[in-house]
Amino acid sequence: MPIKRIGVISDTHGHLPKQVYEFFENVDLIIHAGDIGSEDVLDELETFKTTKAVYGNIDGFDLINRLNKLEVFEYAGLRFMLTHIGGYPKRYERGIEAEIQKHRPDIFIAGHSHILKVIYDDKHSLLHINPGASGRTGIHKVATLVRFEIEDKKPTNLEVLEFPKYG
Repeated sequence: MPIKRIGVISDTHGHLPKQVYEFFENVDLIIHAGDIGSEDVLDELETFKTTKAVYGNIDGFDLINRLNKLEVFEYAGLRFMLTHIGGYPKRYERGIEAEIQKHRPDIFIAGHSHILKVIYDDKHSLLHINPGASGRTGIHKVATLVRFEIEDKKPTNLEVLEFPKYG
């Protein structure tokens, strides 16, 4: 199976940073973990690359009607689970651990906290990714994007891009 490249983004809050186009230039799939902020941002991402997304707590009815709160999908031989408010290993949000046990993802992606974290969850044998936030609104000091590769059904070469949230 050829190597697949994935870009992960969250909490754009209506602003798609220009850094997305260079950092995600060679990805095969973009995953947006919610708080998109506007249909224009989602449309722009979908025009640029194949995109999987969920709605977040700031998204309006337009995005809520278009997207799900939770997505589970297979890609490059791995099972992904995606939601906006998910928590972290040992501190998952209410109901999330039951979803993890039900779907048994290899990779669990959530946003919301605006805090970049990549943690391996030994209990559930999954990689947890929170890409932080890439929009201009929120508590984060710098904006972040994550990308990684899947080779032989294993995530590898994870990279983070940090940039000024207003730049």
